[in-house]
Amino acid sequence: MNFELTDEQRAIRESVRRFAEREIAPIAARIDEEDRFPKEMIKKMARLGYMGLAFPEDVGGGAAGYLALVIALEELNRVSSAAALHVCAVTLNGSSLLLFGAEEQKRRWLMPSIKGDTQNAFASTEPGAGSDAAGIKTTARLEGGEWVINGSKSFITNAGSDLCAMVVITAVTGERGDGKKEISQIIVPNDAPGYEIGKNYSKIGWKGVDTREIFFDDCRVPAGNLLGERGAGLRQALTSMSITRVCIAAMAVGLAQGCLDLSLSYARERRAFGQAISKFQAIQFKLADMEADVEAARLLTRRAAWLLDTGRPYAHAASLAKLFAAEAAVRAAGEAVCIHGGYGCVREYQVARFLGDSKILQIGEGTPEIQRLIIARELGC
Repeated sequence: MNFELTDEQRAIRESVRRFAEREIAPIAARIDEEDRFPKEMIKKMARLGYMGLAFPEDVGGGAAGYLALVIALEELNRVSSAAALHVCAVTLNGSSLLLFGAEEQKRRWLMPSIKGDTQNAFASTEPGAGSDAAGIKTTARLEGGEWVINGSKSFITNAGSDLCAMVVITAVTGERGDGKKEISQIIVPNDAPGYEIGKNYSKIGWKGVDTREIFFDDCRVPAGNLLGERGAGLRQALTSMSITRVCIAAMAVGLAQGCLDLSLSYARERRAFGQAISKFQAIQFKLADMEADVEAARLLTRRAAWLLDTGRPYAHAASLAKLFAAEAAVRAAGEAVCIHGGYGCVREYQVARFLGDSKILQIGEGTPEIQRLIIARELGC
């Protein structure tokens, strides 16, 4: 196996690292404090090609592949979870459009988001249906050439963003022949009548990223807003989420690497009992464990991305990467806070902000329990 990056991938890594350190790092604390990510930064990341790195050129993407995307996400999340998540969200929202959307839908909704002119949202989770994706209760019925939608969704990223143009939802559109729910995906523009956006959640992490509940009260959209095949919505949504798990894993790798970098720097400078605390074996063991976690998570994540790029089955690898990397990020953030001592509990210090971010990485795109179930099924259990 060849673990070397290509010249293009190395160039992307260095470019994103410079951007993150020069443009994002100086405002990372303010993003967290104000819970707002500057729109101009979203547009700048789009101009630099980050939003569509893995998407093909015919929709405005960079055609660099998913391995290049996870490398970019890792570099962004070393500095700011918000910056990485704004890029990651384009992959989640855009994957359904790319894989299942009509050409007109791609032109209208996907391409502007890759350019940074708009953002889109993806809505599957409901107050009573998160891990149980098939348990959704939001309904959509055809009436006079329109879908009439009723229900609600929760924890939806970007729905209330100033740039948000639409949301892709999963809804029950009927009953299958076997008596189970027929679930489809439908595009709901932000100006659709009967569509209401709730207030932004106050989260423990992922500050600077809009997340809220949304509601549908006889919301009407054209019948042509069906995304892909009617009744294939659950499969389509799960496919998109499997792809995004690779991105979440990359974000976790970046966060863990950021924790390691900050902890190593602090341990070399902080002195106690007449020497730098990096000289104490207890601190050395923490740093060594963090390094082992980072390297293992990185390899799992890059393997999943490589499988995606080469057209091989990737869902199992995506769950492995997401499970291990997210839990490694939680461990790294916890140890980083301990190494920083009292300063690790102060939000002005990045490791304190990473602690909240790391816990959301475990939950987003499938909890650890769901990942273990997916992995166990692949093992034949």
